[in-house]
Amino acid sequence: MSATTATIAPDRILKELAALWTQEGKQGDAGVLRACSMTLVVIAEAADDEAAVAETVAALMPEHPARAILIRLQGAGERSLTERVYQQCWKPFGQRQQICCEQIELTASDAALADLPSVILPLAIADLPVMLWCRSPRLTGLPEFAQIAALANKVIVDSSAFPDSADAVAGMAAAVGRGTVLGDLAWTRLTRWRETLARVFENPDYLARLPEITSIRVEHGPDHEISAWYLAAWAANALGTVGGAVTPVIGPQHASLRMELAGSSFRVELSRQQDRLVTVINEQSNCTHLPAPSDYLLMREELSRVGRDRIFEQALASAARIAVSSSSEPQ
Repeated sequence: MSATTATIAPDRILKELAALWTQEGKQGDAGVLRACSMTLVVIAEAADDEAAVAETVAALMPEHPARAILIRLQGAGERSLTERVYQQCWKPFGQRQQICCEQIELTASDAALADLPSVILPLAIADLPVMLWCRSPRLTGLPEFAQIAALANKVIVDSSAFPDSADAVAGMAAAVGRGTVLGDLAWTRLTRWRETLARVFENPDYLARLPEITSIRVEHGPDHEISAWYLAAWAANALGTVGGAVTPVIGPQHASLRMELAGSSFRVELSRQQDRLVTVINEQSNCTHLPAPSDYLLMREELSRVGRDRIFEQALASAARIAVSSSSEPQ
C-alpha cells in the first residue's frame, strides 16, 4: 500500500501494518511469529542502490529482527512525502512457522526533512532501541539531521564515504562530545586488524616485549586515510595503557593500508595485500584471507552493540587530534 502527500499520518501507517498482520495470519495453518528487537531507521539518497540496501536490511532481519523504516532522500524539490508498508518474512530451517518483520518505506524531499521526526517517533516501537543508519553524508551536514539523530539510541555512519576526512572525524568527535552514541563502519572494517594484533600479544614472550616499542608507523592509500588515523590512534592509546607514550607517524606511502610497531630489536607489521592480511613478526610471516567486508557484515556487528563503545570513542578522539596535526603539516 502506498500514498503520496505533503504530509504523512503515522496512525494510518500503523493501521496498514495491523491490516498486514491480520491478512498474514489468515494464510496457512502454521501461523506467523512477529519478531522485533529494535527499530532500524535507514536513510539513503535516491541515487543509492535501492536493491542493495533492501537486500542488506533483509539479510539483517533474522539475527536483528526490527521494524525497519527505509527513508530515501529525493533532494531539492517541492515538499513531499510518500509511504509504503510491507513485511519481510522467512522460515527458519526445518520449521513451518514464518517469522515476519515490518518494513516501512518513506521518500522525502529536502523541503520535508523537518517533518521526518514527527513521522518516525510514533512509528518507533516503544521500549526498544532505535538504531539510525545514515548512508547519506550530505544529510549529516543539513540542520535537520540533528533532530532526526536525536531520536536514535545509536547513529551509524560510514566516514569513508565523506568527501573531507578531517571534517568527518572532527564532526563525529564533536557529536560524541555532545552525548551521541555513534558507530562508524570505517572503524568496524578494522575489527580483524585489531583482533589480529591483539592475538600477537597473547603470546607471553611478545607481551613482555611490548614496552620496547618506541614507534608506530601507519601508511595508507588515497581511500584509507581515516582507517590509518583510527589504527594509529588505537595502537597509541593501547600502548599508553602500559606506560608507553608513542607519537604515531602517518604517511601516504602504501597502496592500501600498512601499520608497523617497532622497537630496538622487535617489530610487528600488518599490511593488506589484495585480499590478504599479512602479519610479520620480526622475520616470521603469516597471512590470512581478508576480503572486503560487506555492509551486511559491518551492520551486523554494529547492531550487536547498542551502547557506547569506549575504545572506539577514545580512538575517535585521538584520530581527530591526528587529523588536525596532519592538516597542519607542510605539504
